[in-house]
Amino acid sequence: MINKKSLPKEEKLIGKINHYFDKIGVAVIDLSGALKVGDEIHIIGGEVDFTQSVEAMQIDHKPVKSAKAKDAIGLKVKEKVRDGYRVYKS
Repeated sequence: MINKKSLPKEEKLIGKINHYFDKIGVAVIDLSGALKVGDEIHIIGGEVDFTQSVEAMQIDHKPVKSAKAKDAIGLKVKEKVRDGYRVYKS
């Protein structure tokens, strides 16, 4: 269970990890909010708690600059993640 009090107030839940491709280090994220290249994200789940900048993302294997709620995006992540981990936008 995530303690919401430990999250900075400016962070907003924008998605959840749907799948992780271990060999290429790419996570599929089901978005519940908008996200664009250049945004800072915070991924939390299990023992994982890290932030990273969105440098590139894809929808259906095509590069995009932004995505909206209900899109499923592919994003290279710097740490191993698992299904169900939460994604916040800083």
